[in-house]
Amino acid sequence: MTDIHAQDLAARYIALWSEPDAELRRRAIEELWAEGGAHILQPPQEIREIAAGLGFDSTTLQAHGYDELDVRVTRSYERFVAPGQFTFQARDGAVRLHDVVKLNWEMVPVGGGEAVGGGLEVLVLDENGRITTDYMFPGI
Repeated sequence: MTDIHAQDLAARYIALWSEPDAELRRRAIEELWAEGGAHILQPPQEIREIAAGLGFDSTTLQAHGYDELDVRVTRSYERFVAPGQFTFQARDGAVRLHDVVKLNWEMVPVGGGEAVGGGLEVLVLDENGRITTDYMFPGI
């Protein structure tokens, strides 16, 4: 497997979510993920509770392939970063074990201040060091 430093991958991964240029975002998606790669999100507790109230035992949100990943990242950018209030940053301490990278991230106010959100990311990599599956667990 490609020699990848976990913290470097974490920085590139998190930078993608704050990238304002749509073409650069798409290029970063294609560089980070393997073709057909997936982003699987455990939704926030509020959404899980609403789903349970509707009779769903579990709720998982998924994006597969470059086009769906592009939509997912773009919508996150538009909601959280584009208005100019927040940005995302990787926290220190990313680690790699074989083909798995674990990292933590946070959403912070532009200009500094305490994190208002964040989460855990578990990335499964292919033999070329590209993401095949990205498991996101939001929440601080």
